[in-house]
Amino acid sequence: MVSLRNLCSASLLLCSAIRPAYSFSCASTRVSPRTQRQLIAPRSVKGTDLHAPSRPIYLSNKSTTSLPAVEGDFDPDAINQSINEVQSGSIKAKLRALYKFTRPHTIRGTILASIAGTIRALVDTPGAIASAQWGAMLPRAVIGMVALLMGNAFIVGINQIFDKDIDVLNKPFLPVASGEMSGRVAWVTVLFSGIVGPAIVYKFFPLFLFKLYMLGWVLGGIYSVPPIRTKRNPIAAGLTIATVRGFLLNFGVYYAVKDAIGAPFAWSPKVSFIARFMTAFATVIAVTKDLPDVEGDKAFNISTFATKIGVPKIAKGATVCLLLNYFHAILTGVLSKAGAFRSIPMIGGHAVLATILLARFKELEPEKLPSIKKYYKHIWDLFYLEYVLYTLI
Repeated sequence: MVSLRNLCSASLLLCSAIRPAYSFSCASTRVSPRTQRQLIAPRSVKGTDLHAPSRPIYLSNKSTTSLPAVEGDFDPDAINQSINEVQSGSIKAKLRALYKFTRPHTIRGTILASIAGTIRALVDTPGAIASAQWGAMLPRAVIGMVALLMGNAFIVGINQIFDKDIDVLNKPFLPVASGEMSGRVAWVTVLFSGIVGPAIVYKFFPLFLFKLYMLGWVLGGIYSVPPIRTKRNPIAAGLTIATVRGFLLNFGVYYAVKDAIGAPFAWSPKVSFIARFMTAFATVIAVTKDLPDVEGDKAFNISTFATKIGVPKIAKGATVCLLLNYFHAILTGVLSKAGAFRSIPMIGGHAVLATILLARFKELEPEKLPSIKKYYKHIWDLFYLEYVLYTLI
């Protein structure tokens, strides 16, 4: 059992380190929101139909800046090329746009949470691995993963549809904002994901899990959709993301695995810990995700802590909150009764991650957008690595 857990944990570590397959080069060009402008031009010069649909052409700046981003960097030349390929009917280009539309860094988090939660539930249940009916469980696990990814695509997709104008300033690399994906294709993708995901859960899983899934579905939807649009309020936005990605995802996966192996659910110390820890962590992500988006959010009257308080203070506050979260993890390992946790990963592992966080914060230059984006990416990296620790504690 130990060897299986270590093997799975090593696989998780590898997954968390892999960059998205279609991420752009780190040495790509970024035109600042104030200087970047979209020129509306016809599809071609020769034989142009003046009433034909137009698309944005991005101006390219010859100077380059290293801009590590969560999904990738903004490269005007690459985006223009991708738009041309999509319009010429390239299936590969359309699939690449669809991949970007699903926000790969969020998909990675969902997959890691699912794998880690499954491993944790199996390890916590004596005899579960030896007696598991893998022929029935593995297809069920794959179906569950598909449902989660559908929910993920629905939430991030509907956000891009309603945030298109803001994303032109803040995230011009996203396919709806850049023009790589049309509004019609975006809506079809969102509606398909938003219908098929719940249908899968309703068909193959207990009613309780369907209710949890729909709670996340509704919260994720009203985050972006008027008139509620909780993202306009920083507290409501933070609570929404923390609830969906922090609590519902981790609790739901663990509960689903326990149900699949016929074991009763119980709040073990490890499950209670990860629910608390990741809810707090997701709250920090909900705040720091706005750090690179201050200019666009101000332009469209989106109130965030970053626009109200400023990037330097929010980055410092977020780092302090995460350090306190790691301190809470270490104290949990120290104060819990013997056998509740494995000391080395629980205490030592979280101490190492806290040290990495401090090192990354010291590298932050809050007045420079490339540094802000790099800092935010590192927070996601730490989020991924926590799931590796979860399988070991």
